[in-house]
Amino acid sequence: MIKVGVFGASGRVGRLLLDDLKLEDNMSLSTVYVRENLDFSIDPSVLVTNDLHTFLNACDIVVDFSLPEACQSLLEESIKAPRPLVIGTTGLDLHQMNLLKDASEVMPILYATNMSLGVALLNKLVYIASQSLDGFDIEIVEQHHRHKKDAPSGTALTLAESAAAGRDLDLDKVRVSGRNGNIGERTKDEIAVMALRGGDIVGRHTVGFYNDGEFIELNHTATSRNTFSKGALRAAKWLVDKPAGLYNIADCLEL
Repeated sequence: MIKVGVFGASGRVGRLLLDDLKLEDNMSLSTVYVRENLDFSIDPSVLVTNDLHTFLNACDIVVDFSLPEACQSLLEESIKAPRPLVIGTTGLDLHQMNLLKDASEVMPILYATNMSLGVALLNKLVYIASQSLDGFDIEIVEQHHRHKKDAPSGTALTLAESAAAGRDLDLDKVRVSGRNGNIGERTKDEIAVMALRGGDIVGRHTVGFYNDGEFIELNHTATSRNTFSKGALRAAKWLVDKPAGLYNIADCLEL
């Protein structure tokens, strides 16, 4: 039985992880990390703690859907007490990403900005389309609920990285995150990433390839956050016995 620790249990996906773990045959919830107190009831057999060292020692693997600052604390403590980590927290800055890479040298870490099978396949399709449709303009639009804190979404940025990789481009040099005023014509290699926020949209990502006389749009829509929680648990089963290293969801799904 794989003992799972949930980091970020009070969040939208974190709550779903607790429910989905009840349905797993070879996994169980062993511990939950909280900064203060849980605002909902939980099985009394589950350890609830605000001490990271205690939290890590009570589980075989950690699934993290928290905030960047909290994820950073988890990584810093995990380096002292290595555990396999499945990280779905988005909005990590450069320092936090470098910390994640350093931590992956002493433990297996699966980092994914989106845990769904559909988005993993979409990234592969975007790479192929970008490589094949030379001369087509690439535009990415993502939509999320009004409460999402980071923009553009981590998924949209990963899709942009796939598009840039398909054309051997440095995304940092070609990405555009908004257009306003008299900015001139669109450049040839430009990859635009636009964010829309409103209502309770779980997540929608569209990658468009536009040319004179025709265009292709690749679209993924998440209709339930269970897509992310179930995907994270599938990743945890795959990761738990892997050697140290940095993995992604495509590795887990053998794409």
